[in-house]
Amino acid sequence: MMFEMNSCFAQVVGVMCIVLLLGSVAECREVDGTLENLEYPAISCRKHSASLTDFGGVGDGKTSNTKAFQYAIGNLSNYGSDGGSLLVVPPGKWLTGSFNLTSHFTLFLHRDAIILASQDESEWPELDVLPSYGRGRDAPDGRFSSLIFGTNLTDVVVTGYNGTIDGQGSYCDIIIQGLTIVAPIDSPNTDGIDPDSCTNTRIEDCSIVTGDDCIAVKSGWDEYGIKFGMPSQHIVINRLTCSSPDSAMIALGSEMSGGIQDVRAENLTAIDTESAVRIKTAVGRGGYVKDIFVKGMNLINMKYVFWITGSYGSHPDNDFDPKALPDISGINYKDVTADYCNYTAKLEGIPNDPFKGICISNVSIASSDKKKLQWNCTDVEGVTSHVSPVPCELLPQKEEKKFDCPFPDEKLPIESVMLKTCSLTSA
Repeated sequence: MMFEMNSCFAQVVGVMCIVLLLGSVAECREVDGTLENLEYPAISCRKHSASLTDFGGVGDGKTSNTKAFQYAIGNLSNYGSDGGSLLVVPPGKWLTGSFNLTSHFTLFLHRDAIILASQDESEWPELDVLPSYGRGRDAPDGRFSSLIFGTNLTDVVVTGYNGTIDGQGSYCDIIIQGLTIVAPIDSPNTDGIDPDSCTNTRIEDCSIVTGDDCIAVKSGWDEYGIKFGMPSQHIVINRLTCSSPDSAMIALGSEMSGGIQDVRAENLTAIDTESAVRIKTAVGRGGYVKDIFVKGMNLINMKYVFWITGSYGSHPDNDFDPKALPDISGINYKDVTADYCNYTAKLEGIPNDPFKGICISNVSIASSDKKKLQWNCTDVEGVTSHVSPVPCELLPQKEEKKFDCPFPDEKLPIESVMLKTCSLTSA
C-alpha cells in the first residue's frame, strides 16, 4: 500500500496522513538477511535506502520500536533534497507507538512485516488541534496522534507486498488503491478513509467493513472550518465495496464547513449498510456540498438508499454562527439498483434553506416492506427520471425518455497519474 501526501488532512483507519495507495508490487528477495531486487510502484523513485534494523529496530513483537522509527526517519529526512529516501521494514513484528513521516520518503513493508500499534498510552502523544476544527474530539486540549501520521508533507509513499499495519484495536495528489479495511461492525468512530480538506484525490479498488462510514469526506467544523477555508474537492471514488450496518458507504460531512465540491463516485457496492451516499450538515455549518456525481450503485439490504440530513448538529462549542447556512446543490445520482431496502429516500433540507438541484435517474429499488412510506422529502428541490418506486412530489419525474442525470465526461488530472516501477538492489 502507498500513501502520497500533500498539504491536506486525512485519516485512514486511525492513521493521520494525506495519501494512501495500495498497489501490486513485486516481492523482494532475501539473501543472507539482506533485501535485494526490491520493486515497488511509486510516483518518485528514491536515491537512498536503509533498513529499520540499521537504527536498532527489534522485530520480536515485544520491544518498542518507537525511537527506532523516529531515529530512522529523522536521519533519512536529511536526503529529502538529494533524491529522497526509502526505509525498509523487514520481516518481523515491529511494536511501535506513533511516528511522524517526512517528505520525499517511502516506507516499505516486507511481506512478513507487521507494524503493531503499541498499547502504551505514553507512546501516543497529544497534538495541537487542527486549525479547521477549533478543538479536539479525543482530548480536552488537542487530539491524540495517529499511528502513522504527517502534516504539510509532499511525496510520501507507504507501500509493500501485503505487509500489515495492525492497530490492535478491540473496537495534493492523493491515491488510495487496493486497500482492505476490516473493523468490528459494532465499533464506534471507525471510519475507513477520511479525506479532510484534500484536493485531487483518487480512491479505488477498496473493500471496507467497519462500524462507521466507509468513506467520509470532510473539510472542517463550523466557524473553524469556515475561517480555515480549505475545501475537499476533485475527488474520485471508483470500485468501492462497503459493509457498515450503522453508517454510510460514502458520507459527505458532517464537518464540511470549508466546502466539498466535485466528488465523482461510480461502481459502488454496499451490503448490509445503513445508507449509500449520505450528505450530513446542519445550521451553523456554513460551507457547501455541491457538484456531487454518483453513478452505478449496487445495493443489498440497506436502511436507506438516498439520505440527506440537514440537522446533523453537533458543534465544537457555542461560538458557531447560527446564521451560517450550508449550500447543498447539484447532487446527482444515476444507475442504481437496490434489493431488500427499508426506505428509498429520506431527504431532509433546512427550512428557508432548501437543498437544490437534486437529480435522480434510472433507479430500481425493491423494498423489504412495501407498506412503508418509501420517500420522505422536506425542503428539497430537484427532478427524477425512470425511478421506482414513485418519488415524492418535491422531486417530480421528467417525461423525456432520454433524460439522464449528468456525470462528467472529462477526466480529472488525478485520474491520469501513472505509477512507475522502482527498483532497489542491495550491494
